Amino acid sequence: MSAFSLARTAAVFVKEFQQMLRDRLTFAMAVMIPVAQLVLFGYAINTDPKDLPLAVVTAEQGPITRSLVVALQNTGYFRVVANGVSESQADELLARGDAQFMLVLPPGFERDLRRGRHPVLYMAVDATDPVAAGNALAALNQVGSQVLARELAGPWRQAQQAPPPFELRVHKRYNPEGLSRLNIVPGLIGTILTMTMVMLTGLAMTRERERGTMENLLATPVRPVEVMLGKIAPYVVIGYIQLAVILVAAWWLFAVPMLGSFVLLMAMIGVFILANLAVGFTFSTLARNQLQAMQMTFFFFLPSILLSGFMFPFRGMPEWAQAVGNVLPLTHFLRIVRSIMLKGSGVAEVLPDLWPLLAFMAVVSAGALLRYRQTLD
Repeated sequence: MSAFSLARTAAVFVKEFQQMLRDRLTFAMAVMIPVAQLVLFGYAINTDPKDLPLAVVTAEQGPITRSLVVALQNTGYFRVVANGVSESQADELLARGDAQFMLVLPPGFERDLRRGRHPVLYMAVDATDPVAAGNALAALNQVGSQVLARELAGPWRQAQQAPPPFELRVHKRYNPEGLSRLNIVPGLIGTILTMTMVMLTGLAMTRERERGTMENLLATPVRPVEVMLGKIAPYVVIGYIQLAVILVAAWWLFAVPMLGSFVLLMAMIGVFILANLAVGFTFSTLARNQLQAMQMTFFFFLPSILLSGFMFPFRGMPEWAQAVGNVLPLTHFLRIVRSIMLKGSGVAEVLPDLWPLLAFMAVVSAGALLRYRQTLD
């Protein structure tokens, strides 16, 4: 046997490098995935969300009330989306997710404050994502003291003395104990289904192509839409089997409540499964082999898990990242599943996140069918 040859090794290196460059999709994935990770983790991820929507319930607009609202906005943590609304209207905003905080100033708040009667300042928080609310609540305590130090002057200065002249009561709704598992476990339904449904369907067509059975399939009178539905249907069953395992674990091991309609939850999960299966089928028509299908799946799954609000607060991301996240089906599904399980929401509450899911599924399915017809030619 001949001795080791650096020239022969270099020849194999050149051959392999040229082969890699010919596979443009794989080479692009190798470059784009690290770039995507750098951009997402460097710019989009923020564990200290700002500009959180706040609804203010108050029957009076005195100087202390106005100063308190302005000071809350100046902290950067709060953005007033409704001021002077009734408590029932603010409750609806909180239930729909249009507001994350509800500040209630009782009638006669300023009068009682100036007379030293220690009025109650009530703050309700949507605690389905407990991480998002922590720093904002800490800022509320500091703002209250600063505002009172400026407004309670002259004859009312004695009201500033300890103990604080008002009582702040915080009610964490939908997750009173602030348990992270009540946020994470429902979200796992979406992340697990996203990964498995896209990957399994993405491998379906490429497996046919690699095994040489694709030609036999194309020779049959089966139409593109029939092939698509036939490929997708078995994985819908698998998706519901996975769902059953996750829900049993959620209720038995983690005591996650189920306050809404179970039938509605099953229907929404069915829509979400179909949306992800359509993505996987699209990938299978684009990829030349199973490796490329896996790479596409990871490239889709990475932004889905980072920009959907599963791992990091959605409202903490910059606007461009939120815009990208709102295109992804997982973002809307997480809002739906948490809303149904933790808030007991009905069809009216989940509808704003249902139609983006349906629109995504329609667009991706149309693209998959168009691409499949091209392969027939």
